[in-house]
Amino acid sequence: MSAPTIPASAMVDIKSVYKSFGSLEVLKGVDLAVRTGEVAVILGPSGSGKSTLLRTINHLEKVDRGRIRVDGSLIGYRRSGDRLRELPEREILKQRTRIGFVFQNFNLFPHLTVLDNIVEAPVSALKRPRKDAVETARGLLDRVGLADKADAYPKQLSGGQQQRVAIARALALEPRLLLFDEPTSALDPELVGEVLDVIKDLAHRGTTMIVVTHEIGFAREVADTVVFMDDGRVVEQGAPGDVLDRPRHERTRTFLSKVL
Repeated sequence: MSAPTIPASAMVDIKSVYKSFGSLEVLKGVDLAVRTGEVAVILGPSGSGKSTLLRTINHLEKVDRGRIRVDGSLIGYRRSGDRLRELPEREILKQRTRIGFVFQNFNLFPHLTVLDNIVEAPVSALKRPRKDAVETARGLLDRVGLADKADAYPKQLSGGQQQRVAIARALALEPRLLLFDEPTSALDPELVGEVLDVIKDLAHRGTTMIVVTHEIGFAREVADTVVFMDDGRVVEQGAPGDVLDRPRHERTRTFLSKVL
C-alpha cells in the first residue's frame, strides 16, 4: 500500500475520515487540508460533525476509517506493513502536546490558580523546570491581558477571562496547531469580543488554527479558508468571500440566510 500524498506545506491532512457512534454515522468521508500558518474556520448547523471532526484531529475520538496527519505525523496510529496499529497511550499524549485544544467550556482545573493551570502541563508532560514554566506562563497571561490574575482561581473569573486562560494554557505547550471548539458559545454576548480578539492576534502571528464557530463576522475577518459542513460531510470550502458571499451550494446558502 503506497503512502498517501500530502499537500505541500500542509500542517493538517485529513483523508476520507469516517466516524460513527453506534448506528449514527457522524463523519462520512471528510477530506480537509490546512496549510502551515493558515486559519481554517468550520461552519455548519448543530449535529453536522464539526466538533467530532475536531476531536479526531488529536485522537480524542478514534476514526473508524481514514487517516489524519498533523505536521507529517500519523495521528493515533503507526503503520505496520499494510496495517495501522494504535499507538500506546503515552505516545498519543505526546502527540497531543503538539496540538493545542481549547474547549467551549474552558475545562480549567478549579482547584488550581490561573498560573498553576498554565504551568501544570509543561511541567508534568514536557518535564520543563517549574521556574521556566512559570516565566512562560506569566508572559502568556500578559499576552492575553490577564497579567493581574495569576493568583486568582477560575471561579473568580468571568467566562471570557476563563477562556483566555484556557488559550494561554494551550499556548504554554508551544503547539504546532491550535484547535478551537466553539470557543465563544458558552459566553455572554458582551464577553465574546475579548476572546475573539485574542484569537485574531494569534492569527496575525501566523498560528495554524482550526476554529469551529458560529461567528460569521470572525470567519470573514480572520479565516484563510472557510469550510461548511452538513450531515457529516464537507459541502464546500474556499476563501471567505467565496463561501460566505458567493456560496455554490444551496445548503450553504440556506444556512447562511439563517445566520447572517
